[in-house]
Amino acid sequence: MLLKFTKMHGLGNDFVVVDLITQRFNLKPHHVRKIADRNFGVGCDQLLVVEAPSRPDVDFRYRIFNAEGSEVEQCGNGARCFARFVRDKKLTGNNPIRVETAGGIISLEIDEQKRVRVDMGAPILEPDAIPFIADARATTYTLEADGRDYTVSAISMGNPHVVLQVDDTRYAPVATLGPILEAHGRFPKRVNVGFMQVLDRQRFRLRVFERGVGETLACGSGACAAMVAGVQRGLLDSNATAELNGGELILSWQGEGHPVIMTGPATTVFEGQVRI
Repeated sequence: MLLKFTKMHGLGNDFVVVDLITQRFNLKPHHVRKIADRNFGVGCDQLLVVEAPSRPDVDFRYRIFNAEGSEVEQCGNGARCFARFVRDKKLTGNNPIRVETAGGIISLEIDEQKRVRVDMGAPILEPDAIPFIADARATTYTLEADGRDYTVSAISMGNPHVVLQVDDTRYAPVATLGPILEAHGRFPKRVNVGFMQVLDRQRFRLRVFERGVGETLACGSGACAAMVAGVQRGLLDSNATAELNGGELILSWQGEGHPVIMTGPATTVFEGQVRI
């Protein structure tokens, strides 16, 4: 059959978005891998699926699949693309839009400049809930990897993140240390790895090695996790801008128990059909 899709990106983090409300298809991991393949398919970091909600207090169900076929809990850049997609396709007139994910309920709002403001929910800091193996909750942890000890923050934004502070992201060992930490035994469900360089109290740079994907040009949930780590460590104020290789995100976090608010662009690239 022919499956309709839309190619989108959020700061270069690219997605194939599939509407499974107006068309029917039983999506399997091997279908995701075929679509995501950059040589033989459409090509994307993640495939996003729009589904009807399973509960009455939300507008849609939002599902996220990595390029290798695994389903994950959350994707902030994808959430912004999801909001633009359902509005542009006239699947809803609501603003904000309430969406259920495997990581919880999020709220999406499109502003006058067509930027999307995402309420990502409160960060999860208890190790067992991240999940992360630790004796007790702490602001930072020592993580042994590749023969060295690293000082890290462990945070979930609906999906697990580990954040390391580096002197300069240009020289951070993303390609080598990223996959080692992604599969570290203290993260039972693997983890997204963020390398953060604090520039001042209102700005930081970030590169992210995404679980099941590799390094991407931007990671929205990773930027939120880095924001939380920076505020917790006393390095960032409650409002800051994240500089990613694909562009900038505006972030706000007022402290524990409060949601992280992320604002940034979402762009449609093209539409098409793929034979499955």
